[in-house]
Amino acid sequence: MYNRNKVYEYAQKWAYSRNPKYYNYDLVGGDCTNFASQCIYAGCGQMNYNRINGWYYINGNNKSPSWTGVEFLYNFLIANNGGGPKGRKSEINNLDVGDIIQLSFNGLTYSHTLVVVKQGRTIEDTLIAAHTFDTFGKRVSEYSFDLYRCVHIV
Repeated sequence: MYNRNKVYEYAQKWAYSRNPKYYNYDLVGGDCTNFASQCIYAGCGQMNYNRINGWYYINGNNKSPSWTGVEFLYNFLIANNGGGPKGRKSEINNLDVGDIIQLSFNGLTYSHTLVVVKQGRTIEDTLIAAHTFDTFGKRVSEYSFDLYRCVHIV
């Protein structure tokens, strides 16, 4: 069972700092998806250690691509049939706390992962938390982006 309250609490606690249990990827491409994965893990409590298609973190050098990569996380959540979190494509008005939104700044590739901390009906009233550009309680609409996609964790 996905505990959305734990996701919220984790995001609130760590949005403006770094949990020392996890490597900080800010200087090597960004920490947004690492933070999103930490939040999701706080809510589900289960990793998937499949070396090829899994979602896990052991240390900064031993983790799955899906733990820190925007596209990899999306693909894992949508296709996962094993252990760990599962997701489905969703519309913004069907998201809840603990779900994710990914942004494309160039209209071609997605490069930023956000964690929903307050459900909204539209992009203007949905609030998120994120790393790299650290924030908590920011409106998605405050970002300048070309595309967005949503994943509801089931």
